[in-house]
Amino acid sequence: MITGHVFIATSLDGFIARSDGDIAWLLERDDPDEDHGYDAFLADIDIILMGRETFEKMRTVMPWPYSRPVVVLSSKMAQTDLPDDLTKKVRIVNKAPEEAMRMLEIEGHRKVYVDGGLLIQSFLRAGLISDMVITSVPVLLGDGRRLFGKVRADISLHLEDTKRFPSGLVQSRYRVDA
Repeated sequence: MITGHVFIATSLDGFIARSDGDIAWLLERDDPDEDHGYDAFLADIDIILMGRETFEKMRTVMPWPYSRPVVVLSSKMAQTDLPDDLTKKVRIVNKAPEEAMRMLEIEGHRKVYVDGGLLIQSFLRAGLISDMVITSVPVLLGDGRRLFGKVRADISLHLEDTKRFPSGLVQSRYRVDA
């Protein structure tokens, strides 16, 4: 069975980026000497499913930071929009969350990293997220792109673990109750 997983950082007031997509506030507070578990998380993932805006931000990072295949869900981009160096590493598809997960499951994928605020929101609403690792950064932005949006009904979470880091970051792992 295929499952969706989230690993993301947010400001204390719930923003994953400034309104313009800037995440410098996060990078400034990320202590490279602290192991926040991202590499271990990624090692257990088959494929990365990313929203278009997140991909637009990450496509400029050189070298390409992902060792796993990346699928970008977008109705505004096509495969031909990819730069040549990413055509074998990234695939663009225009599918609803349920269709995307069905497609990935048919391809043999089991653990999917869902990345990007709007994408995470749509997958949560569709009941396609199994667990989330959310790292809270001790900063208030006041405005920006929210991690969570409107939901039709309560989404119950079960706290499985919380870690505190010397830098002030606090990381919580939640299971999404079905």
